[in-house]
Amino acid sequence: MTTRNVPTEQEVQGYMKSLSNWGRWGDDDEIGTLNLITEAKKAEAGALVKEGVAVSCSRLIVPEIAPDLGNFRIPPVHYMIGSGEAAPEKGSGGASDFLALYYHGVTITHLDSICHQFWDGQMYNGRPADSVGVQKKASEGGVELVKDGVVTRGVLLDIAKLKGRDWLEAGEPVFPEDLEAAEAAQGVKVTEGDALIVRLGWYKRRLEAGPLDTPDRPGLQAACLPWLKERGVSLIVADASQDASPSGYTNPGGPIHVVGIVFMGLWLIDAANCEELTEMCQKLGRWEFMFLVAPLRWDGATGSPVNPLAIF
Repeated sequence: MTTRNVPTEQEVQGYMKSLSNWGRWGDDDEIGTLNLITEAKKAEAGALVKEGVAVSCSRLIVPEIAPDLGNFRIPPVHYMIGSGEAAPEKGSGGASDFLALYYHGVTITHLDSICHQFWDGQMYNGRPADSVGVQKKASEGGVELVKDGVVTRGVLLDIAKLKGRDWLEAGEPVFPEDLEAAEAAQGVKVTEGDALIVRLGWYKRRLEAGPLDTPDRPGLQAACLPWLKERGVSLIVADASQDASPSGYTNPGGPIHVVGIVFMGLWLIDAANCEELTEMCQKLGRWEFMFLVAPLRWDGATGSPVNPLAIF
């Protein structure tokens, strides 16, 4: 059996300094690793569009009450304001509705903004945590910073397939060696500015076996953090929620989120759907594509529900 390098909690805390991007793009920087997506990288992504086929990487949002909704257990809310039931038999009519949702968690596909996590009273690039307030919302690091969207090369690494299973189990960690083994098996390599999409099979598990009454899930082990920095990953997308849970660490309990967001300025998309994307990659025999994310331009929000698109 291969011996894996499992960093200690002290080593993980050391990553906060050794992997930090604070000041790398200036003291005023608020977008972190999205700086790695250059105009050349966007052009590279555009050149990958050959078939003109788009695939959603989002889960379907349904107004369900499920055990894995998280601590707040707030289901998505969908009210009809007007419907066709009252439409006139002749002439024009219309329908409208009200939508509300708590998106941070493991059930709704969403983008974490750079102000979503704190450490020692600070967020990315040394800004104070109280830049996010009840009244003023996120005055710094909010999702509106991504108003022009994210357009880059996307690479899918199918870790579940690598391990010969439909899905990884709750708490099962993914190591850098797994990422590199998936690269070798698929004939692809993650390069600077890429969006890394990690398939763990977790959404497939939820659809087929039902939600767990626990926050436990598979995900990246903290040992992946130096690898992500070295490769220059701009954005991670996973069909669970990035961190393996339980992670084996107490402080920080979710090192990919805390070290990644607060110190590396790394953007994350949690609770994605990789199933249709995996099918298309297998059909076309390629694991790279143009990847597009357009979050809501919501002033002062700590993230946004999103429908990421892979375009072939």
